[in-house]
Amino acid sequence: MADTPVDTVAHVPVVVVGAGPAGLMLAHLLGRAGVETVVLDTRTRHEIETTHRAGILEADAARALVETGVSERILRDGHEHQGVELRFGGRPHRIDFQQLVGASVWLYPQTDVFTDLADARERDGGTVHFGVRDTEVLDITTDAPRVRWTAPDGTRHELRARYVAGADGSRSMCRDLVPEDRRVRYGKDYPFAWFGIMAEAPASAPELVYAHSEHGFALISQRTATVQRMYFQCAPDEPVDAWPDDRIWATLQARVAGEDGFRLNEGPILEKTVLRFRSFVQEPMRWGSLALAGDAAHTVPPTGARGLNLALHDVRVLAEVLLRALGSEGPAALDDYQPRALQRVWRAQNFSYWMTRLLHTAPGGTPFDLRRQLGELDNAVGTRAGRTFLAEQYTGWPTAARD
Repeated sequence: MADTPVDTVAHVPVVVVGAGPAGLMLAHLLGRAGVETVVLDTRTRHEIETTHRAGILEADAARALVETGVSERILRDGHEHQGVELRFGGRPHRIDFQQLVGASVWLYPQTDVFTDLADARERDGGTVHFGVRDTEVLDITTDAPRVRWTAPDGTRHELRARYVAGADGSRSMCRDLVPEDRRVRYGKDYPFAWFGIMAEAPASAPELVYAHSEHGFALISQRTATVQRMYFQCAPDEPVDAWPDDRIWATLQARVAGEDGFRLNEGPILEKTVLRFRSFVQEPMRWGSLALAGDAAHTVPPTGARGLNLALHDVRVLAEVLLRALGSEGPAALDDYQPRALQRVWRAQNFSYWMTRLLHTAPGGTPFDLRRQLGELDNAVGTRAGRTFLAEQYTGWPTAARD
């Protein structure tokens, strides 16, 4: 479609493909520095806002959203968690983040992060086009890349930019623009998935509960005072229809049961879904005038709550680098992006893999495997070094220290 006539041609320093949290945060940070952007997404705003996604924000990520003027809603509607509970062997074990590393995390849904950022772009006069189609990114190996797209009304448009940011999620079109013989894709598929529910019930615990049992893994999370999110390990091809409410509750109760008599508060189940996940990284994250950020470049299992935080870290680094590239340093400034981003990406991949392996029961596992896993869990919670490692990894690494 590159040769199809267009109705309008416009010039802009940076085009951002993808209006999820990563793309909108990048546009917000550049906009604060006076750099104009245009953001495009094939989804409508309504579609993104009604796709419910949980979220745990590192203190650094929460601070960045508040201090850069996105929204203070995190402080009002979010929930600070100063620790997390691991349950195994029928007993609870709390990891006290504040005591161990002086940090917290914030329970704040990714959907709300998106809403805050979309509202901030609208408030600040930023240009975001939702519901576009036929997006093409052209000439990325030159210093004048172009992005063509079709608006919902059928008109065809072209943007001429200096740089393009690909933040178009785990099914990224932009990542495929890196030539096949010049890219490397690292990945790992997992032999299990999460069966997730949204339930109308009071919270069962004040903080997240990660449960390991002979019956399998479960995660007990919170959403609001009256709506909760919970997950349990299942097969990747598990049919949702095979799980009536009573079977779901019986499964979850069995996986968190312990000598302390802990039980979940039950209620009507509002939503059921099977969440498949994998580990993925594409290198390079920059090709010519194109830079990849967030899920377009990497995905992690949700066990360690790293995905959204990694995406927000990517764009904080990328915004700084793009400002230098658009200034006196020129394109050479972009050389800093990949090494700084990837260092954190691979640390997060390691932690997410470790947490996933630590807590899930692998299909075909032997009694030895189970006992060894319990030994590893005991090391993680039974020694100060183990608890500190988990706390430091879970709460994230301060941006200034890492960079």
